[in-house]
Amino acid sequence: MKLLGKTALITGGARSIGEATAREFALLGAHVVLADVLETEGQKVVDEICATGASATFVALDVLSEDAWIEAITRTISTYGKLDILINNAGIVSAPASIEERTGEEWDRVMAINVKGVFLGVKHAIPVMRLSGGGAIVNISSMRALGQFRTTDAAYAASKGAVTVLSKVIAGQCAKDSIRCNSIHPGPIDTAMLRAAFPDAQSMQQRMQRVPLGRPGALSDIVAGILYFASDDAAYTTGAELVIDGGALVY
Repeated sequence: MKLLGKTALITGGARSIGEATAREFALLGAHVVLADVLETEGQKVVDEICATGASATFVALDVLSEDAWIEAITRTISTYGKLDILINNAGIVSAPASIEERTGEEWDRVMAINVKGVFLGVKHAIPVMRLSGGGAIVNISSMRALGQFRTTDAAYAASKGAVTVLSKVIAGQCAKDSIRCNSIHPGPIDTAMLRAAFPDAQSMQQRMQRVPLGRPGALSDIVAGILYFASDDAAYTTGAELVIDGGALVY
């Protein structure tokens, strides 16, 4: 199995991309540490994974709390002995607003969760990865960090742009320690969040007009990209961006 014996900590693991990644990683032999503020939902996913005979543990994690990050990584090491993979998936999407309508408080919240949360995770993951001889960090950014800016919320795009640049800085500084860092850039993915934003067929069709392939992506499309960066298949890849957007950036 591709991830046999690896230990992976996945933030935002209770739902959507994080949940799908946790289930796939466990299926492929990884010890999964699922981290989220949604304790009931997260524990349910872990229980279902363990019921299949795979290995998983839940840890409560508010990504804005440095103490919570320290505790999550300490729990990971005490349970599985090492940390090989960190998937920084937790994040929020701000409600649509023009630049002049966006409040400072809203801006700060998006930046804190989407950027500071990633920073705190890598800050505390790097030392333990270094001790075990290396690792892989995958940061979930967005196609909105790279284009379609006319229809993009400024706070969200700026936060994901920061994640993209931060990923490259991590890659440059940590390559000497055999720690790789890459970013994933999803387009519109068929999740509850997307369906809530475009609840009827007409609005969804209108949104898909900006996607050359004409449909939303599946969770499995994003998980496949995460798996590539997290696995030894990407042993010679660091500081890279993988766009999975149905061609939206060439629209």
